[in-house]
Amino acid sequence: MATYRPEGLEDTFATSAAAPGADGSSDAPAAPPRLPRLGPTGWARWAWRQLTSMRVALLLLMLLAVAAVPGTIFPQRAQDVSEVAQYIDDHPSTGPWLDRFGFFDVYSSVWFSAIYLMLFISLVGCILPRTRAHLGALRGRPPRTPRRLTRFPAQARAEVAGTPQDVARRAASAMRRGPRWAPFVRSYRVDVHDEGGGAWSAAGERGYLRETGNLVFHLALVGLLVSVAAGQMLHYRGQAIVVQGRGMANSVKEYDTFEKGTAFSEDSLEPFTLRLDDFTARFDDETLEPRDFAAYVTVTDPDGTPSAETIKVNHPLERDGAKIYLQGNGYAPELTVRDAAGEVAFSGAVPFLPQDEVYTSRGVVKVPDVSGDQAQVGLVGYLLPTAVEITDGLYQSVDPQPDAPLLVLSVWSGNLGLDTGVPQNVYQLDESRMEQAVDADGKAVTIYLRPGESVELPDGLGSVSFDSLTRYVALDLRHDPALTWVLVFALAAFAGLAASLFAPRRRLWVRAVPGTRPGSTVVSAAGLARGDDVGLQPELDRVLADALTTFDPVTVEHTTAPGTTTVRTTTADTRVPPTTSADQTQPDTPDAPRDGRDHAGR
Repeated sequence: MATYRPEGLEDTFATSAAAPGADGSSDAPAAPPRLPRLGPTGWARWAWRQLTSMRVALLLLMLLAVAAVPGTIFPQRAQDVSEVAQYIDDHPSTGPWLDRFGFFDVYSSVWFSAIYLMLFISLVGCILPRTRAHLGALRGRPPRTPRRLTRFPAQARAEVAGTPQDVARRAASAMRRGPRWAPFVRSYRVDVHDEGGGAWSAAGERGYLRETGNLVFHLALVGLLVSVAAGQMLHYRGQAIVVQGRGMANSVKEYDTFEKGTAFSEDSLEPFTLRLDDFTARFDDETLEPRDFAAYVTVTDPDGTPSAETIKVNHPLERDGAKIYLQGNGYAPELTVRDAAGEVAFSGAVPFLPQDEVYTSRGVVKVPDVSGDQAQVGLVGYLLPTAVEITDGLYQSVDPQPDAPLLVLSVWSGNLGLDTGVPQNVYQLDESRMEQAVDADGKAVTIYLRPGESVELPDGLGSVSFDSLTRYVALDLRHDPALTWVLVFALAAFAGLAASLFAPRRRLWVRAVPGTRPGSTVVSAAGLARGDDVGLQPELDRVLADALTTFDPVTVEHTTAPGTTTVRTTTADTRVPPTTSADQTQPDTPDAPRDGRDHAGR
């Protein structure tokens, strides 16, 4: 079938045309249109524009927040390895899969790092073009005065005795001068223009601080991302319990738990030693609320120089850029456990964890090193600093100070499970392979010990003695070089956000033309703001009043919108009277064009 093609019509997308027949028609089918191909460069440019758009940046920011949620739900290996191992052991079906996908190392996983880097690139890609455009706008000149000023929400008119040039320059000076509380601050960028025919105009524009604050906010976000990333790489944190009269070295192996960043090196730790000489605790006599805790320590530098220091709550000890905080305190009874053969199987101070405000403390003593084939021993119980017997065999602590300490223990025997390879909590006893000692009536055996006493363990397991009662402190060593920068960028972000939200964007114009009276000048002024701005009319009144101060007014009138009440005065006052109308109506026209034409395009 012949395809009709009007004469003179050319197909831009056709690569070739069939030769027409004698009647001007062609039997060949029309070639399909061929669209231009993007190619690798085009696709890369499209992907970059999508990535650097503000929409994608917001999506990545929300995605980063969602990706951080698993780090608060599942235990993290960087904080507690034993808890992660316990979770995997308790969930044999889902635990290994969660471990494969990095849910126990969320903040160092590949997918979290990918979102983090994409957000960083997106923010940088958004900021650079906007910064370049903003710098160009700052170097530009304010828009010329529109031809018609009667279509703006804030208006004012006056007729004064003076020349148009002097009035325009005075108006420009009034715009440059800041508010009364900061007159030295330049408010507007001003341009004075000779419009010809004896007419002069002054144009002023302010509000670029809004875009500056917006850029500062986004730059601060980038700074926060970099600071947090650097802090995660370089930080380290260690916790240790130090018993009174003993000490520790600033080494990774000396800490009970130690958390470090990926870029941490053990050589960065200063090799000092710390010894706890004394610890004092002061409580309120009536309410028993804590009033003061003080740890008196001796710090020995690498060169062997000792120095006496005091660590208090919220008064850490600073050392080599790190801070050592007093995190907690408690009691550590000195115990000696002998096995059935009379050999010393355990000897030392055992920290007990406080459970209430009177320091009723719970602790566990594990005795694995027994002689022969004897069963391992475990002691679980409570330490009462000031024990008072309430009923027969029932004691309660009534004061946190060690006035009458009492140790109440239950005895367990069997296999402590320390050789299974699964980490255990030192403050908990694995009772799955243990058996509690009971008396002839089947009741659990309870041992009561005071300092200096010793008792035999049931079932011939040996003996235990309560030698003395000492104090211990829990110290927390923290080092994060990015904390200062995080604070700086956070404050900068708040400042930039406040400026972008509250800095007004305004444009003011003042035109002065020769009046009908000899030596008079007619002054027309108008103002435009981005959005609703209740301070626009007062600002225009202030500028016009300052500009006409030195001139003798003939008439002055001002209004806030076309069609509203106009106030006219013929007084000889040298100030423009305050406006009496607060009705501001936004014009239905865009900002004034920069080529000097009015909003109607004329």
